[in-house]
Amino acid sequence: MIRQRETSLRVASLCAVLGLLSACSTTFDSEKVNYKSTASAKPVALEVPPDLSQLARDTRYAVPAGAVSATSLEASKKTLGSMVSPNVLGDVKMERAGAQRWISVQRPADKVWPVVKDFWQENGFTYVQEQQNLGLLETEWAENRAKLPQDFIRRALGKVLDSLYSTGERDKFKTRIDSANDNLTEIFISHRGMVEVYSNADKTSTMWQPRPSDSALENEFLRRLMIRLGSSVEQANQAVANEAMQPLAVLSTTAGKPQIDFSASFDIAWRRVGVALDRTGFTVEDRDRKQGLYFVRYVDKPDEKKETGFFGRLFSSSAGPATPVRYRVRLTDAGNSTRISVLNAAGEEDTSPVAQRIAQLLVDDLK
Repeated sequence: MIRQRETSLRVASLCAVLGLLSACSTTFDSEKVNYKSTASAKPVALEVPPDLSQLARDTRYAVPAGAVSATSLEASKKTLGSMVSPNVLGDVKMERAGAQRWISVQRPADKVWPVVKDFWQENGFTYVQEQQNLGLLETEWAENRAKLPQDFIRRALGKVLDSLYSTGERDKFKTRIDSANDNLTEIFISHRGMVEVYSNADKTSTMWQPRPSDSALENEFLRRLMIRLGSSVEQANQAVANEAMQPLAVLSTTAGKPQIDFSASFDIAWRRVGVALDRTGFTVEDRDRKQGLYFVRYVDKPDEKKETGFFGRLFSSSAGPATPVRYRVRLTDAGNSTRISVLNAAGEEDTSPVAQRIAQLLVDDLK
């Protein structure tokens, strides 16, 4: 939904004349994404923890984004120059399992981390979470200004009226950097989105609510990151364009215990489940790869209609915030496949309806 601040015709006309007389103009990106143009704005905290209800408030005119300085950008270019040389241009490739795509790099994780960290800052983002020990980077909410219409007035006025326009959408990205072995690193990107909607019938105030994750945005940033890591533009474009076979994720119940049989190796399943948890909004508190465990928090509201979806249950303000409950998601290696089960906080297999709903959320994303 594209919105524009209410401005009188007289003021708008005057600004237009002044802008044209002063030759005030801005070059806008014509590409798919452009988060840099809001980098100077102060971020507004749209983030609501997955185990709390969404707060309804009028943030209609706020534009969150990240800042990146010319100094840090130049420094990141020097860092890249020392890490990416012609003899390693062939060490980056796109991997895929079903609908999930990720990048594998033949380099240690500690060498990949600073490049990926600089990559998001160069694209106009700041961070709300940086945990190198967990291989996790999470950006602040930001606006994709490439979605704004680039008509004659916008091109002519540039920054004079730039702050009056908003897409009514915000995006954030979570990047997981996993070390497969001492010299192989895998990078996953997951997207979460919010959309601004009117919160009353008079349309005088607005609130933010979740919108579905956008795989096209994930793929676009994977493509750009491949290039940043040393791949050619042609190789990156081809990698994103290639089709993939989808492995099956099948949900079944034995003695009331939900389990998912996922037709992929443990290594692939471990990464896929981690991304699925990020994408669907669980709070991952910890993980233990050796034991195949993700420690998560989850809020369930069984009184709400099924069609409201996972995000609707998380952010609905009708019944107030619910108490988060801790669960464990366990992966068991079965050779060429992996079994996924839901455990309670004590590490016992859960037979409750909530466990069934958690398993369904996971299988829907893993298909």
